[in-house]
Amino acid sequence: MQIEIASCSYQGGRDYNEDSVLYLERDGVCAAVVSDGLGGHGGGQIASSLAAEYLTRAFMEDPKIDSEYIRQLFEQANAKVLDEQSPALKMKSTGVALFIDVDTAIWAHVGDSRLYHFVDGHLTEQTLDHSVSQVAVFSGEITIDEIRHHDDRNRVLRAFGGEDYIKPEISSPQELKSGFHAFLLCTDGFWEYVLEPEMELDLADNDTPYDWLQAMMQRIVQRAPEDSDNYSAAALFVKPEE
Repeated sequence: MQIEIASCSYQGGRDYNEDSVLYLERDGVCAAVVSDGLGGHGGGQIASSLAAEYLTRAFMEDPKIDSEYIRQLFEQANAKVLDEQSPALKMKSTGVALFIDVDTAIWAHVGDSRLYHFVDGHLTEQTLDHSVSQVAVFSGEITIDEIRHHDDRNRVLRAFGGEDYIKPEISSPQELKSGFHAFLLCTDGFWEYVLEPEMELDLADNDTPYDWLQAMMQRIVQRAPEDSDNYSAAALFVKPEE
């Protein structure tokens, strides 16, 4: 498999950038994590970086596409964040992770950082937020399109550092042997200003993950208010060997 990766992380209109983006790739094995720190005054950045660093390095040391194994990695990352908390600094972090071992992928998340999976240019799967606004969608109070502007959109229900026991949502293993697979991992500050059909349009118009991200970031720059949240993303192209 051929794997190409690009990333971005910007402060937006906030005083701190508490997002983290980290990826490692070697011989067809890859781990990519995007996390969004919660807590303010720099504490969120500690939480997001702890989670991202642990998940990427642990998987690269022992890559296995197995849901129970991924759950254990998330539990261990959660423990790392909890160990660094203090009564004065209850930092937390959302997180979404993608793991690839040669020709198979699996992903997992907590909170409202998202993964989008495109096959041959078409969106086929996306994660569902662990948030109050996503619950409102499930209950029929709002539509999926209204999440971006819902009053409780920023209230997440799962996060690293939130509870002693973390419950990540984990995909089933996905075969990557055929077709062109593109993945977008991003924080809510990113997907809030880029609609899913626009992600597809920009994917069709660009040949590299870097250019794809640049096109989507132009939309964010044009739309985001001055006090916008941090926005971060990782984009991956996975193609069969030529």
